[in-house]
Amino acid sequence: MKLRVLFTTVAATSVITLAGCAGTGPNQQLGVAGGAVGGALLGNAIGGNAASTVGGAAIGGLIGNEVGKNSDQRNYNNSNRGYYPNNGPRY
Repeated sequence: MKLRVLFTTVAATSVITLAGCAGTGPNQQLGVAGGAVGGALLGNAIGGNAASTVGGAAIGGLIGNEVGKNSDQRNYNNSNRGYYPNNGPRY
């Protein structure tokens, strides 16, 4: 049973991470991945079944996506010479 939950968690996290990374900034990608993993762990701890794990991964991925997108937008708006994807100047 634990193997099934682990497999479901990994599969859901992978799908959400890959779906959320098309044409996004680096902080948004990291936010989706971290949010999905954290949400899956929290969902599994609260519900203890595969449905709550997948639901937690989905909700965590969405929240992480928004947080990362806001961080990328803030970095873009604060830079005078363009967008610095790694928060540093280009040489």
